[in-house]
Amino acid sequence: MPLDEDKYPAETGRRRFVKGVVGSAALASVGTGGAAAVNTTTSQSGGGGGPTQYVAIENTAGPAPRGMPIVPVEVTSDGEIRGVFPEAETEEVGGVERVVAETDMGGITYSSQWFQYCGIEQYEGAQPEADADNLLRAASGENYAWQEDLEAGEPLTVDMFEDYESWGNGIGKGGLGKPAAARWRSETEGAKTIPVQVLRTPELPKMINGEQGFRDYSTIPQNIRSFLGAATEENFMAWLNKCTHFCCVPGYKKLEGSADFGGENGVYCQCHQSVYDPFSPTRVQFIARPRPTE
Repeated sequence: MPLDEDKYPAETGRRRFVKGVVGSAALASVGTGGAAAVNTTTSQSGGGGGPTQYVAIENTAGPAPRGMPIVPVEVTSDGEIRGVFPEAETEEVGGVERVVAETDMGGITYSSQWFQYCGIEQYEGAQPEADADNLLRAASGENYAWQEDLEAGEPLTVDMFEDYESWGNGIGKGGLGKPAAARWRSETEGAKTIPVQVLRTPELPKMINGEQGFRDYSTIPQNIRSFLGAATEENFMAWLNKCTHFCCVPGYKKLEGSADFGGENGVYCQCHQSVYDPFSPTRVQFIARPRPTE
C-alpha cells in the first residue's frame, strides 16, 4: 500500500484497538510506516484511532489508496431509509476511559472508526455520542435529475426508488440500480455535512448469495457476503462518499466523461480520476485518525 494510505484514516475492533496502538510493529502488518506512524498512537485525550479494518466499495483505478467505507442501512416502518451508527459505550483502555461505538454486523466488527479519515473524525455527526436521528436525507447542491423535486434535508424513502431495476441516465449500463446523493447525521445547526451515496440495486441479492450478476459475485468472500446481508435492506446499500485520495466528493453515474477512465458503471472522482466499484465490496485496513475530545 502507498505510504500516504492514510493521510486521512478510520475503524477497529476493541481487541484490535488495544493491540494496534502499541507501536510501529503493528504498522508493518498494514504496509505503512514512517510518516504514517505519527497517526497510529492515540494520546490519552484522543478518541479512538489506530489500525482499523473495514468493509469498503473497492478502489479499482486512480490514485486513491483504498476504498470508501460502506454505511450499513435499514428501512423504518414508515419506509424511511436510515444509516446505522453503532451505539456508544465507555470502556477503559490502559487506565484511560474512552468512548467507543461498535457492533457486530454479520460477523464483522462495525465501528464508528470506519469514518475517521478526511477530517470527518472532527465532524459533530461522527462523534459516537452525537444527537442524530440517522436518517439519510436528500443532499443539497447539484444532484441527480430525479432529485430536483426534493428539498434538501428531506428524508429518503423507499417509494422514491420504485424504478430502481430499470433506472438509467445514459451513463454506463442501465438497470444496475438507482442512486441518490444524501447527507447523514448532519442536521444539527452548524454541523458539517457528512456526504453519503445511497444505491438501491437489484445486484445486492446476487452479491449476498455469491451468484453471477453484473459481476461474478462468487469471488466475494463469505464473511463479506454475511456482512452485506446484515448491512443492507430492501436492496439498499450506502457508503461514505469521501474519496480517500484528497477527500473530494465523487459520484455514481454522474459524469459522462467517467467512461474515459473506466468509471461509467462505478463511482468516479473527477478530481484525480479515481474509480470505485460498488459491486466489489472488499475488506481493507488503514490507520484511523483519533477523534478530538474535550
